[in-house]
Amino acid sequence: MVLQRLFRNLISILTGICLFWAKPVIAGLPPGNAVTDATAILRDALPIHQEELQTLQHKLESSGELIRGNRWPAVKETITSSEFLLNAKKQKIISAIPKSNQIKSEQLLNILSKELEELSMDTEERKKEKFYAARQKSLDLIGDLESLLIGEFPFEIPKEFDELPRLLGRATVEIKTTKGNMNAVIDGYNAPLTGGAFIDLVVKGFYDGLPFTRAEDFYVLQTGDPEGSEIGYIEPQTNKERHVPLEIKISEESQPFYNQTFDDLGIYKSTPVLPFAASGTLGWAHSNISVDDGSSQFFFHLYEAELTPAGRNLIDGRNAAFGYVIEGAELLQQIDVDDRILSIKVLDGEERLVSHG
Repeated sequence: MVLQRLFRNLISILTGICLFWAKPVIAGLPPGNAVTDATAILRDALPIHQEELQTLQHKLESSGELIRGNRWPAVKETITSSEFLLNAKKQKIISAIPKSNQIKSEQLLNILSKELEELSMDTEERKKEKFYAARQKSLDLIGDLESLLIGEFPFEIPKEFDELPRLLGRATVEIKTTKGNMNAVIDGYNAPLTGGAFIDLVVKGFYDGLPFTRAEDFYVLQTGDPEGSEIGYIEPQTNKERHVPLEIKISEESQPFYNQTFDDLGIYKSTPVLPFAASGTLGWAHSNISVDDGSSQFFFHLYEAELTPAGRNLIDGRNAAFGYVIEGAELLQQIDVDDRILSIKVLDGEERLVSHG
């Protein structure tokens, strides 16, 4: 029965991809991705380079597979080697951080050292849940340290988009729905125009009370379609719908590509810095006709391994991801078209929203 349900949903999804809709904003069906943890993706997406700290991050993240396989001797070895790396490279890490943040970085590194020491003790006797929680504390500390490395905004946004709002950094939002609340991080480092358009509309209260207009099992939840005949946000000054360009960044490039899909660019095997790989990835919707007409509608990607096997990705490179749900993502499996966004509020980072360039 489960396989039959999955098959029916897959057929429904693939059929939906081929249709044109009265309000044509779409997203395709993606396959899986090696990294499916939203917080890990966000750490990797920071515009920084500090080899020792990022090696420590990846080493600690790699223990997840070992834990799932009950390979506790290997887990202990990984934690011990992480301790050794931290102690050996502590001063090099501190020296890479701007002087104004070095005292704070040393404090965080001392806390991290104690956390790793505790994490390495009696790993086989710990319950998995407790070990995951303790490991997450260490990874959160590493994320805090990595954020101290960030300097000026990493690239210049093209002048042609000067009239669009932009998010020059990250913001955290609380999304209240009729099924419960979620928190999400919006990443303006890699999608400043998409993230800026979203946060601008959040501040305006645009999304409050809007329904979910599309809810497909194991696929997407979509919202942002205003009440009435309009399908996007109308600028009061011009009385015209505001359009946000397709904006996708890959790690090999210093700034995003604008209004070009991976097909257009011929980079079919590339992976965006912000991939559609975690349940609760936020994506910007655009029409079947053009990639530069996204206005206000967005969707939550519902990652499901059985329906998104490895292979060519139908969303990465065609839609812009701009953030991830980091708390409450399990609610996405309960939401349907009878539900609504009650409100979205900015918890942190509103000062990084710039109305005009």
